Amino acid sequence: MPLYESRAYAENVIAVPAAWRDALVIGPDAVIAALLRLIADRADRSRPRRLAFDGWYGIDWPAITAALRRQADAAGVTITFRPIRDVFLPREAIEAYQRQFTETDDPGFGVVNTDGQISDLMAAERVAALRAEVMEARGADAVIVYGAGAAVPALADAYDARVYFDKTRQPILREMWDGQLIPFGRDEPQPDYGWKAYYYCDYYLLDRQKTFLLPRMDYWVEGIAFDTLKLLPRAAYDGILHTLVQYPVKEVPIFQPGPWGAYRYQDLFDVPGLACNAWNELAGPELSMLVDIGREQMLNMPTMNLMQYADAFLGPYLTATYPGLFPMDVWLDDGYFPRPTPAERSSMPIHNHPSTDYVRRHFREPLGRYETYYIAEAYEGANTWLGFADDADLEEWERLCRASENLLEIPHWKAFIANWESAVGDLYLIPPGTTHGHGGNQMVLEMDTCPSIAATEYSFFMYDFARPSWDDAARTMTGPPCRMHLDHGFAVDRSCRASWVNDHLRARPTVVTWTKEYLLERYASDPRMPFEIERLQFDARAEYDTLGTFMHIVTLTGGRQVTIRSRTNPAYHNTIRTWQSALVPACFGAYEYVNDDGGACTVVLMRWKKG
Repeated sequence: MPLYESRAYAENVIAVPAAWRDALVIGPDAVIAALLRLIADRADRSRPRRLAFDGWYGIDWPAITAALRRQADAAGVTITFRPIRDVFLPREAIEAYQRQFTETDDPGFGVVNTDGQISDLMAAERVAALRAEVMEARGADAVIVYGAGAAVPALADAYDARVYFDKTRQPILREMWDGQLIPFGRDEPQPDYGWKAYYYCDYYLLDRQKTFLLPRMDYWVEGIAFDTLKLLPRAAYDGILHTLVQYPVKEVPIFQPGPWGAYRYQDLFDVPGLACNAWNELAGPELSMLVDIGREQMLNMPTMNLMQYADAFLGPYLTATYPGLFPMDVWLDDGYFPRPTPAERSSMPIHNHPSTDYVRRHFREPLGRYETYYIAEAYEGANTWLGFADDADLEEWERLCRASENLLEIPHWKAFIANWESAVGDLYLIPPGTTHGHGGNQMVLEMDTCPSIAATEYSFFMYDFARPSWDDAARTMTGPPCRMHLDHGFAVDRSCRASWVNDHLRARPTVVTWTKEYLLERYASDPRMPFEIERLQFDARAEYDTLGTFMHIVTLTGGRQVTIRSRTNPAYHNTIRTWQSALVPACFGAYEYVNDDGGACTVVLMRWKKG
């Protein structure tokens, strides 16, 4: 699946003490030298310095260890390296373990590894032997155990220092799709490594190890690529994260082409290589952050690192109710075509989503998929598919979808699906089981729940017009048709009819606050929807308040640039531009929007109902 990023205007500029700023070590040579000083500066020279280099998948361990060995040799320092992969079970045993979560009767989804640890994949006797070797080592200046899981609980206290090498999510996906990812217990890529093994098993093992180690590490390293290594001592890292969570946070958006991809992005964003834009993610758990602390380079780290301060970030209710989960996503679904385009090209697949009860029973996920479509721009022919026509024969619809399997066209498919003309400001509520799809000729701000800690998508496709999918290498719609999820889709379908949709799911706004400066509106909701959608309109400024409880995810859909600023501490602020989102942390409290560029502004806001 192709994926692109844009870093334009995504930096988060924060003020930190000089000691934290100056503690940042930048560049591979400087980072390797700093790691070498951990060895050279040891107080007890009667034994080697014991170090763990732990981290996520995709860290360039060969380059790191080779560079460290070169600098060590030049300095006359001797290092014994031990790859943690040597204590893992045989590959066959690891793959058998993964199959518990991947080899289901369901080709599209697996089941979450809810309790596993990396140590489950290790041979206990080998772990014990490695621990003894580390503790009893002599004759070298340092012993370094490296690789994902190097500091599992059974080994963590054997080391003098623990270094965590972090990596953002997007490069990992590219390595996986290209067959270059090196998983547990291997020293070379596994070309047939399956995405289900990552999303349902290994991701959770890596995440639990990271959660265990971050409070216990001594140094944090940005390890996205060897050439961009950066290092922070633990105190500076914690201080920077604690400071950052008090600011509104922008993320690095991602863009993905696809069979319904359109072209408004060409007017709005500069994304080299992107040939069409099906959607781009503006805010959510799988994105990364650029953090500017006043040095010559910015830090790039996963947004989920802010979960170290989850109460301040998300608020106490979400933290307690969904431990480890960042449960909200914001997407921008492109739908602009310069010429009239058939619905079979401009529309998303006809699909629906599961409830919390359904994903818990089938996939062991904590939260269902609840969606909304806010129409941010509408062009000629703007439309949304939502619900079934009042007179549709739904048994016939299911029969046709199953007979098609998205390989045969259903010529009269429009007779079954209700279609709605769209206008700017329309909001469509899409609770689980509601058949729907973006119809095209509009820009949709899609605000949803995220059901998975790993950000696994739960969309059940029923019909995609038997069209070819996008081939990003060829830059053409010549890929194989998308696979459907018919059993799931028809199992969760609530068969909402057009008349019911019109009365209950086409939400209207109500004025909550009106002042001479701004207007705050809240859209009607459905009892099943766990979040609110609100809208602020203003010329110069507006006010709101997180109450110390609710994270606000805000998107500027009208106007050119606004500053989001704390009313109690104006030093905490950030700016967003048109079509950019910010995460306003629950701890932010009373704040204001200030129009930086004249003209009218519209901010669309998503927040949880309970807090």
